[in-house]
Amino acid sequence: MIINFNEISDTVLERFKGGEGTLISKMFTDTNGKIMSARLQPHSSVGLHTHVGNSEIIFILSGTGKVLYDGEYLSLKAGDCHYCPMDHEHSLINDTDDELTFYAIVPEHGAVNA
Repeated sequence: MIINFNEISDTVLERFKGGEGTLISKMFTDTNGKIMSARLQPHSSVGLHTHVGNSEIIFILSGTGKVLYDGEYLSLKAGDCHYCPMDHEHSLINDTDDELTFYAIVPEHGAVNA
C-alpha cells in the first residue's frame, strides 16, 4: 500500500486533544491505526493525553519543539523520533515562531490475550 499525502486534503484541528492553537493534518485512518503528516502551528500544542489501546511514534521533519512525556519535558528537533508507548501520556508543544512538521503513526494494539 502507498499513502500519498499529496492526495489527502488538509484537516484543520483547533485545540487538538485540548491543546492550544492549530494543528493541520493529512490523515490516513483504518482499523489498524492512523498515519498522519502534520504541521503544528507556532505557539500551538497537542493537549496532554494517555494512549489507551494504542501507542504513538512521532518523527520530526522540521522545526523545534518539545514533548511533555510522563511529566518530563524533552526537547525535539528535526530528525528526532519520540515514542509514547501504550498507557503513557504525552503532549506535543511548538513553543517557537515557526511551524513544527512531523509524521505520526498511531498503531492500535487491540485486545491482549491473557
